[in-house]
Amino acid sequence: MTSVVMEEIPDRVSLAVDISNCRGNCVGCHSPFLKQDVGEELTAEIIDRLVADNFGVNCFLFLGEGQDPQAILFLAAHVRELGLDVALYSGREEVEDEFWEAFDYLKLGPYRPECGPLNKRTTNQRLYHHGKDITERFWKR
Repeated sequence: MTSVVMEEIPDRVSLAVDISNCRGNCVGCHSPFLKQDVGEELTAEIIDRLVADNFGVNCFLFLGEGQDPQAILFLAAHVRELGLDVALYSGREEVEDEFWEAFDYLKLGPYRPECGPLNKRTTNQRLYHHGKDITERFWKR
């Protein structure tokens, strides 16, 4: 599933794409169907079509990373070649160094209902932009 979102990545109009085969096990998961192998395989050609069909997006957001790290890194590199920022929402606490290099934005941490989402100061999740924690940008002052 894809959608254009404006609140997931600050100051970006993002094309968000769900990635199935989620490795996470978050309590209260908002998309439990993504634990399964569902949908069409995402390829560079499909990304090209999606970007062409969604004029005005300036960021491509992978909602999940699936089971194949090399495939998601390849697709991230392709998105970067298109001139878009590239973002990943991962439920993992830590990612490999290659992910920090491949993505402009990384959201890390499993969703924990008792901590709340990114817009709560109590959240355990963090959003990074080129390695800098920008989570506080989601908090109303």
